[in-house]
Amino acid sequence: MTRILLAEDDTAMRQFLTAALEKAGYNVTPCADGLEALEELKKEGDYTLLLADIVMPGMDGIELSQTATTLYPNLKVMFITGFSGITMGDAKRENLQARVLNKPFHLSELVRQIEDLLTA
Repeated sequence: MTRILLAEDDTAMRQFLTAALEKAGYNVTPCADGLEALEELKKEGDYTLLLADIVMPGMDGIELSQTATTLYPNLKVMFITGFSGITMGDAKRENLQARVLNKPFHLSELVRQIEDLLTA
């Protein structure tokens, strides 16, 4: 089963995404920020995908993904962000192989993007 580590600091969005992705058949571990997600990743380690908000307190999504993919090079990464100025180019400048999905997005688009990323 695909395991997704979700790092999202907005409680309502985190709960919504967790429920929706679980309904789509994914095993989701929700975390309130990048630091919590990193601790979870170090503890469990066998995640397929890191789904992270880019802007979070403590450790942002880009820093989290850099550390996570150093520890687990096969981990796939997808960013979600509410800041329209953040694009795939920002991730590429940080040398990340990641997708960026801007909020608001339709849940079917998120699931489609995840499926595309996991089969790439």
